[in-house]
Amino acid sequence: MHSDWRIPAIVLLILMVCAVSVIGQPTPSGDRRRPSVGFQTRGRVMTRLGIVATSQTLASQAGAQILEQGGNAVDAAIAANAVLGLVEPISNGLGGDLFAIVYEAKTGKLYGLNASGWSPSGLTVEFLRKRGHRRMPQLGVYSVTVPGVVAGWDELRRRFGTMDFTALLRPAIYYAEQGFPVSERIAAGWQGSRRLLTRYPNAARTYLPDGRAPRAGDIFRNPDLARSLRVIAAKGRDGLYKGRLASAIVQVCKEEGGTMTPADLAEYQPEWVEPISTTYRGWTIYELPPNGQGIAALIMLNILEQFPLARYGPNSAASLHTMIEAKKLAYADLMRYIGDPRFSKIPVQALLSKQLAARRAKTIDPDRTQDDVPPSELNELTSKFGGDTIYMSAIDKDGNMVSLIQSNYAGFGSGLVPEGAGFMLQNRGALFTLEERHPNTLAPRKRPLHTIIPAFMQKDDVRIAFGIMGGWNQAQAHAQFVANVVDFGMNIQSAMEAPRFTKMTFGGLDVMLEPRIDSSTRADLERRGHRVQVLPVPYSGTVGGGQAVRRDKSGVNEAASDPRKDGAAVPQGAPSN
Repeated sequence: MHSDWRIPAIVLLILMVCAVSVIGQPTPSGDRRRPSVGFQTRGRVMTRLGIVATSQTLASQAGAQILEQGGNAVDAAIAANAVLGLVEPISNGLGGDLFAIVYEAKTGKLYGLNASGWSPSGLTVEFLRKRGHRRMPQLGVYSVTVPGVVAGWDELRRRFGTMDFTALLRPAIYYAEQGFPVSERIAAGWQGSRRLLTRYPNAARTYLPDGRAPRAGDIFRNPDLARSLRVIAAKGRDGLYKGRLASAIVQVCKEEGGTMTPADLAEYQPEWVEPISTTYRGWTIYELPPNGQGIAALIMLNILEQFPLARYGPNSAASLHTMIEAKKLAYADLMRYIGDPRFSKIPVQALLSKQLAARRAKTIDPDRTQDDVPPSELNELTSKFGGDTIYMSAIDKDGNMVSLIQSNYAGFGSGLVPEGAGFMLQNRGALFTLEERHPNTLAPRKRPLHTIIPAFMQKDDVRIAFGIMGGWNQAQAHAQFVANVVDFGMNIQSAMEAPRFTKMTFGGLDVMLEPRIDSSTRADLERRGHRVQVLPVPYSGTVGGGQAVRRDKSGVNEAASDPRKDGAAVPQGAPSN
């Protein structure tokens, strides 16, 4: 570099350090004034009005506009989710499932919604075995389950919403018809899915304009999706589960040898559920009950509560080792016991027992990792798919909060795009097992063990709606976020940004770490027997991307958005009249 650049570079470095030292003073979630341990590249978004935090800025803005038009947090969440299905099709859309936790400010109650779809009525273990399948297919028609998202929107809107679908879907329809520039990380993921898209003609026609994946900044339009959204705006849930769109879904499945029937779509209903919870050092942490993996986050926290993480320090070898070992124990139970509770009894209370956690904690050797934690009996679940998902949070001026997650599962989904529909059907059925007499064995109209999970936590008058997407990364990432807030005193932005580990397998010694975890810590973990893989970028999508919103008695709303994604937390604007 020319010597003339040296002084400005030094000045710039000093300015950056000063900026970090100011912005990087996270505060414990119960006290805005006290600095604490942590680091953040983005400031928290704060306002007395509402905020929408998603993984893509156009979606966040659409939700904020709904708030400005008088909608509440649920209205904003639906509108933002609809835009996400267009602008981030590699992760979600009308062909996927949805889960949500809603906090109603006027009653102080939490509501859980499970809008995960069931398998087709004719799809059985015997059916697949006769066709030569020994493991659950990961792509194609036999991985397709009924989409749950539109029925989920309908339930949310009817129970809590204030606006009709015409208003809520207007932003998504506009961008689908007029086009939008594809953002950077989404463009990279799109390019990575090209092989799947070229395999199926309808998928290629929809998602590979001019025969290639859009690059960052390219304008992408999806007029077929706009027409589908207009049908839903006019007819509500029946726009997808009956009529032309339902016929197109059944037809594409029939052409591929599937068993989906019109009744499988028309008779599907989401389920309102009671969130499950555990306590963690004075906080209450909520997840949705099975068929999701949220219970694993709670099991993991119960185990971690037996250890002095605050004394160990954030991202120290001792705290990371303890978390990784707790993850193995929690996920071993998840894989053994969890499935659709409509088909088998799930021992939720036993798995959440503090006594069980204390016994499991005693099996953790502080100086040595374990390779013999009972592995998953479901070998399918060590699939190459990490899971492609969106997570978003919304809060309105009254303090209503939505924690919502939606997904196609893996790399756009199954590959099947119904004729003229503009969206791909999910491959969520890939998570079933063909193993007999297991809680997650494939059966007709059964929901598979699910990866996507929204979360919520509260203590006294502090409430946080949060989530971190990324396949089997999610429960372990939730536990890390909670520990960052509770044990290490971070605010929600620094807790979201803090370096994370992830272990996508269910046995063995492997673990992946972001490179911001220092080399001496990595060496200490390797001394304890961990086989450490350092991820290539400081903020890696491999450990998932998340959002969070928070409120306490001050009446100030705040939000965090993960720099691992293309999104942002966008506040509601001031009234214009």
